[in-house]
Amino acid sequence: MAKKRVLEQQTLFGDDEPQGTEPEKDHELAKTVVTETETGEAAGETPTDELEHARQEIETLRAQIQHHRHLYYEESRTEISDTEYDFLEKRLETLEAAYPQFRESDSPSLRVGGAALDSLPEVVHKVVMLSIKNEYEPAGVLKFAADVQKELPPGETAEWILELKIDGVAISIHYENGKLVQAVTRGDGGKGNDVTANVRTIADVPHQLVQTDPRFPVPPRVEIRGEVYMTNEDLSLLNKRRQALGRPLYANPRNAASGSILLKNASECARRPLRMFCHSVGDVSMLPCKTHEEFLQAVESWGLKPTPDYRKYTSVPEAVAYCEENVESLFNYDFEADGFVLKLNSFAQRQLVGETPKYPKWLIALKFQKYPAVTKLRNILVQVGKTGVITPVAELEPVELAGTKVSRSSLHNADEIRRKDIRIGDWVVVEKAGKIIPHVVRTEVHRRTEELPEYAFPTHCPACGTELVQDEGGVYIRCPNGDCPARWEEKLQYFGSRNAMNIKGLGDVLGR
Repeated sequence: MAKKRVLEQQTLFGDDEPQGTEPEKDHELAKTVVTETETGEAAGETPTDELEHARQEIETLRAQIQHHRHLYYEESRTEISDTEYDFLEKRLETLEAAYPQFRESDSPSLRVGGAALDSLPEVVHKVVMLSIKNEYEPAGVLKFAADVQKELPPGETAEWILELKIDGVAISIHYENGKLVQAVTRGDGGKGNDVTANVRTIADVPHQLVQTDPRFPVPPRVEIRGEVYMTNEDLSLLNKRRQALGRPLYANPRNAASGSILLKNASECARRPLRMFCHSVGDVSMLPCKTHEEFLQAVESWGLKPTPDYRKYTSVPEAVAYCEENVESLFNYDFEADGFVLKLNSFAQRQLVGETPKYPKWLIALKFQKYPAVTKLRNILVQVGKTGVITPVAELEPVELAGTKVSRSSLHNADEIRRKDIRIGDWVVVEKAGKIIPHVVRTEVHRRTEELPEYAFPTHCPACGTELVQDEGGVYIRCPNGDCPARWEEKLQYFGSRNAMNIKGLGDVLGR
């Protein structure tokens, strides 16, 4: 019998943007799930009904995607999370593939980004700025890598570069004879807005490239692409200033960066603490690099900042395993990174693999859904680890994150508390990704209605009273007493843990 698709509606996620930072609209997303039965008829639906149902859903999805793109790219604000938006796009692509008769040439599934703004000059990109295909499951990345390998000549090995996925604003910067001549937003991928004057105010962007490494002469013409971003710490200070001026506050660093780079007044943009990382090349003549790794080394030698902490792999399963094991490391940065990007290293192999109208086929992002919330910091406690490291822990007003109540969060170390200016009584943004423990991302300093004292890190061990010492040249503060009872408790629990002797039933209570 012919298979028939039965379309059912089910609610997808709720709004997971931090509240209390920007007015948000109440909304509910619906995700349509396709199931298949072996019956010729299902739920009383005729083939004509099915087609009409699919057509209506496709039109609804297109309208939703266009609405959210307009908010994201043109108004620098959001109503839904990246994950929710990605599901809308994926659902539309699935339906258009199943019902090609309803596919249209102007569908958002075939277009990149948002329209260029009428308020700023438009520039046509010499090389189209494509988007990145996102995956949320490791299996999708492994399949992607297998498909790429099929495009390469038999016996040819693929080498990969794994980078952080920076959550910022895509930008294209053109240099001629080393001199910055133009900067353009991505826009719809084909054309964007001229923001040269604003980009010139970013300290990370040199006005003149200089050769410092004999391997990498500056090309006569080169287009450097990257992400303009703002740190969480700088966003907190910016929102405090905006509140004092009675201006709307930014919900997150990405929105702040987007709103800043599109300002008409460059002097006002200069007062915004924007930064930039470089991650790719566009239009270029005589590029002195054959691999992406060499390109990242080259841009750094010219005075630009490449995406930090990249890694090289020949095994994609190893790269994926690293991503899964190091999700928590994304919180170690003061900027927003929502995953990792895997790229073919060889430029020659990239040419062989090619691209689609929307995505290059030689790179993919493995993203981790983040769940943020705003809550109050009740207290800061300290814990003693088995090696004596003193770890500060935030005691929070309980708040729901990803369906669970959260009342504690790691604060890492004393330097982290100072850098984020975290004080007892503050309102803080707490975030988690996947199943890892929550982290305090930033302090909402604009909500600090009274003078709060800076946190004083303990000078003596809370368990044994021994004077604490800081690692030479490091950030960790430790109890040096080898007989500290708290250290022995942690050692005993580790000894019986699953990763050691795996003694069942030995936990916090029995360990004491």
